[in-house]
Amino acid sequence: MTDPERIPVIIGVGQLNDRPASPELGLDPPGLMAAALRLAEADAGGNLLADLDSLAIVDQISFRHLGNLCAGVAGAIGANPPISYQSEAPHGDTPIRLLNEAANRIGAGEVRLAAVVGAEALRTAAGLAALAAKGEDKSYNAVRGVSTRRDPTYAQAHGLTAPVDVYPIYENAGRAAYGQTLAEAQAESGAIWAGMSEVAAANEGAWIRKAVSAEDILTPGPANRPLAYPYTKLTVANSSVNQGAGFLVASLAEARRRGIPEERLIYVGMGAAAKEDPSILRRDRYDRSTSMDTAIRRTLELNRMTAADFDHVELYSCFPCVPKMARRVLGWPVDKPATVFGGLTFGGGPIANYMSHAVVSMVERLRPKGSGGGDGKTGFLFANGGYATDNHCIVISREPVAAAQFPQDFDYQAEADAARGPIPELEKDYVGPASVESYTVFHGREGAPSAGVVIARTPEGKRTLCHIDVADAAICAFFMDGAVEPVGTAGAIALEGERRVWVR
Repeated sequence: MTDPERIPVIIGVGQLNDRPASPELGLDPPGLMAAALRLAEADAGGNLLADLDSLAIVDQISFRHLGNLCAGVAGAIGANPPISYQSEAPHGDTPIRLLNEAANRIGAGEVRLAAVVGAEALRTAAGLAALAAKGEDKSYNAVRGVSTRRDPTYAQAHGLTAPVDVYPIYENAGRAAYGQTLAEAQAESGAIWAGMSEVAAANEGAWIRKAVSAEDILTPGPANRPLAYPYTKLTVANSSVNQGAGFLVASLAEARRRGIPEERLIYVGMGAAAKEDPSILRRDRYDRSTSMDTAIRRTLELNRMTAADFDHVELYSCFPCVPKMARRVLGWPVDKPATVFGGLTFGGGPIANYMSHAVVSMVERLRPKGSGGGDGKTGFLFANGGYATDNHCIVISREPVAAAQFPQDFDYQAEADAARGPIPELEKDYVGPASVESYTVFHGREGAPSAGVVIARTPEGKRTLCHIDVADAAICAFFMDGAVEPVGTAGAIALEGERRVWVR
């Protein structure tokens, strides 16, 4: 692609943290979005927002009653773009999809100047909810609330409700598939997360700017309580934030017409996306994701690159299993940082908008040092959403990506579906001999096991769920002490009262 009118470049980025002294003083999501876009405008040199051709907004959950935010955000920044839309749901891959869509519209000649933005104000929302409760002991959890706004499903009835309940299923299955001991798997998690904390400590845009050791990350305690085995608080996304981030994408010709220095332009490369089935029980396996594999591999092929071509990566980090799976497909070593923003624990986990912050931080790292940048030329961005469901990757670079052609079809769903293994039939009421496919043990706020679930396979290969009796110390030890690997071991499902439980 050589026509500068059809070459997409990122020209401005902005992100902010809002830390109100009291909840009622905090910005709401549209206020954070408008502020982020004004920062992006200033970063690009000013006087851009009024001329936007497209405004794409990442859906948010902290102030759901506000509905579609496009008109309000556009009005706040003085824009009236012909194309204005909000994503259909708050999925973690959304910012990268919206970047890819902006690049496609520029490549098709439909727009010259586009904005992508998102924000969450969950910290303020929680504070306002607490004030409304008037001192009652009511915990506010918007993430779990979104997950339970329907009748409980079979999975939910066994405790698999929110992402923090589900991702340990992948963690435990992955550990067994990689041939790791519990200590080895935990050491990998600790190394990745400690590295992320160091990146966050050096990033002005991060929420928690304090490096944390691998030992502190992995050791349970009052400030790092266990959540769902083997995850502790310091290994999961921190959604208790008020954060906004956005970026501006223009055609190369438009950037030049506006006098934006060439050294501040970041070129957009090709992207690829694929999804798993929304139901976690309709997955072919839990030690990897075929859709993730397809999205990453296709992005490398489309851009004619390998991991060796990337100076920096952002491997989505809501829970350790995700970057663990992604780095194995990409070929990214454990001792190199897996983030430029700081990860969802330390950088901050503003639900679906995390990757907007990653785009901002990647742009800042890729610009030359003399132009306010860092120490790299090309970056790889991997986004994940849902319950290891949604995957979208893209490459951005300080230099034009020779293979990039826009518009492109980034949807590789058919390829992922063709590569996926058979989905086990679900047998909900099975009792009898079985083997452990994966599992997790949930913990209460005081740190003690409160419940647990086994995803099991029958001798016929069917899939079923059962409970772990956490009152049985021997069973709890079997699943959590690391003496043996529970995944793949044989046992049975027995009926105890009205519950089906795992027995050895």
